[in-house]
Amino acid sequence: MRELTDVPSWEDIGMAHVAIEGMIHKTPVITCANIDSLTGARIYFKCENFQKVGAFKMRGAACTALSLSKDAIDKGLATHSSGNHAQAVARAAQLLGTAAHIVMPENAPSIKVNAVKGYGAHVYLSGNLIQDRETKMQEVLQKTSATFIHPYNNYNIIAGQATAAKELLAQYADLDIVMAPVGGGGLLSGTALTTKYLNSGIQVIGTEPSEVDDAFRAFHSGRLETNQTINTIADGLRTMLGSYTLKVIRQYVDEIVTVSEASIIKAMHLIWERAKIVVEPSGAVPLAAVLENPNKFSNKKIGIIISGGNVDLTKLPF
Repeated sequence: MRELTDVPSWEDIGMAHVAIEGMIHKTPVITCANIDSLTGARIYFKCENFQKVGAFKMRGAACTALSLSKDAIDKGLATHSSGNHAQAVARAAQLLGTAAHIVMPENAPSIKVNAVKGYGAHVYLSGNLIQDRETKMQEVLQKTSATFIHPYNNYNIIAGQATAAKELLAQYADLDIVMAPVGGGGLLSGTALTTKYLNSGIQVIGTEPSEVDDAFRAFHSGRLETNQTINTIADGLRTMLGSYTLKVIRQYVDEIVTVSEASIIKAMHLIWERAKIVVEPSGAVPLAAVLENPNKFSNKKIGIIISGGNVDLTKLPF
């Protein structure tokens, strides 16, 4: 896999999918008649909660790591993340036989911190704001000379994340809508690229907590926006868009919908109870949007990327 310097083409996404095949799972797509009945929609859940490290992030981390030179890999891999990307980079480093240096915020779920350590990575805690992570990351990079893998503002990351929707649409090509949560925007960017390359008539909708709605504001303003708080249960979505992801989202995404914390918890509970699978709050955000907007989504065939399933079982919101 080569290092990408511009928005991934359909050919780039195809090459990424081949390159990472040995480092990922091809995750299942499930349906739930009960949830369909409640929503009035036909929903196809792409279960990235069953992905290696429990989240879609393994796709992008693997794609990016495999694009690096041997010298860059040998220096070790590094990143900052609240959890899922951290685990993915740590696992990629483990598979490639190199060190991993991971900066995580102090409020990261303990299950994610422990998982990162379980993959043999060195963990460095920082303050909870994105600026705190970035400052600590610079300190670690200066000490270690490791190769930094950005959590989302990287075209190889986007190409890797795009492979989830590629698998979804290979199974169900006639969807009306494809939905994904948005934090840094890597998953939504990749999802949008794949979807529009395959069928420009399918609507792509990003979903985001109202408490951290920078992507919604940036989508409309055309410039990067900031969040004043990170007060959301969806810990994977507390970060903000980057320049690369904003560029793709503005061009290929049709709409971004924001949802309340109560709806996120309701959707998470519904998936656990009715679909019988574990989903983390971030992964429940698209279903929360469907629940909040029944008229908008009624009678539609909808593909939803369940982004992950890494949950601290001692801190369930229900």
